[in-house]
Amino acid sequence: MRIISGIYKSRRIVAPKNLPVRPTTGMAKESLFNILNNLYYFEDLSVLDLFAGTGNISYEFASRGTENIHAVDQDLGCIKFIKQTVDTFKMPIQVIKSDVFKFLEKSISPYDVIFADPPYEFTDEQFFHIVERVFKNGFLEEAGTLIVEHSKHTDLSVLEHHSYSKTYGGNTFSFFERKALIIA
Repeated sequence: MRIISGIYKSRRIVAPKNLPVRPTTGMAKESLFNILNNLYYFEDLSVLDLFAGTGNISYEFASRGTENIHAVDQDLGCIKFIKQTVDTFKMPIQVIKSDVFKFLEKSISPYDVIFADPPYEFTDEQFFHIVERVFKNGFLEEAGTLIVEHSKHTDLSVLEHHSYSKTYGGNTFSFFERKALIIA
């Protein structure tokens, strides 16, 4: 994977092949951060990366100046890899080993941006549960955004707080906000 922009721009990070991950493609990640760049000042954000995997999304936020990042994954190999990368680059990412569904039952301070990249083979109910927990348990700031990455074959537009979706190849990002907006 390659970091697209910021202080670590063009750095390549090579994850072990044995991790149970499907990293966000470079094209999709670049498109996502182009959208976010028009919405936020990265330096001011608090970010939660759920199902962090290789840490790809967290690294991009850190490279762009975000200093409050929490990366959550339950796989020990993923956690070790993210911690190693964070130590190597001195990134401000707190790595948390936890089942995401259990993590979402906790009561914590809300985040400005929450990115969730669960396995594409999740059932609709599992995807719905993520969105429901984020809003019900107050994980999102009033003007915050939840972004769920999923297959283009999964439809999350029926959920409350859905604003819009963008598809890049086989990847879709569904955006959720407290007050749903329609963006073409």
